[in-house]
Amino acid sequence: MTLPSKIPKPTAAELDLLQTLWPLGAATAKQVHQQITRERPDVTYATVLRLMQIMHTKGLLIRDESERSHVYAPAQAQDSLQTNLLKDLIQKAFSGSAKALVLAALRSGISKKEREEIEDLLKEDKQ
Repeated sequence: MTLPSKIPKPTAAELDLLQTLWPLGAATAKQVHQQITRERPDVTYATVLRLMQIMHTKGLLIRDESERSHVYAPAQAQDSLQTNLLKDLIQKAFSGSAKALVLAALRSGISKKEREEIEDLLKEDKQ
């Protein structure tokens, strides 16, 4: 199953920006820029603003223009977009097999803590 045509898939840069914006909920380009530069000080305000404008045009962000500084928010909830991207990945890279995806993820070197969390989750599911 691929993402419906009305829901665009974000590029890597757009997904990075969404990862910053989701915890904020809604924010101006300045607020997003301030957040991003905490980890990546080389990113300019103009780059963030332009990317947000493109994302709005694509339908990845919604924009409130009622104030002087436009406020942007993700058009789709984080879990919803991640689910759609995961379904697309399973179809494209794992021939539709969620089991193959999980096995590949487990072989790729997860931490002991992550493995324990997964085992606990599986135990809870059996009960």
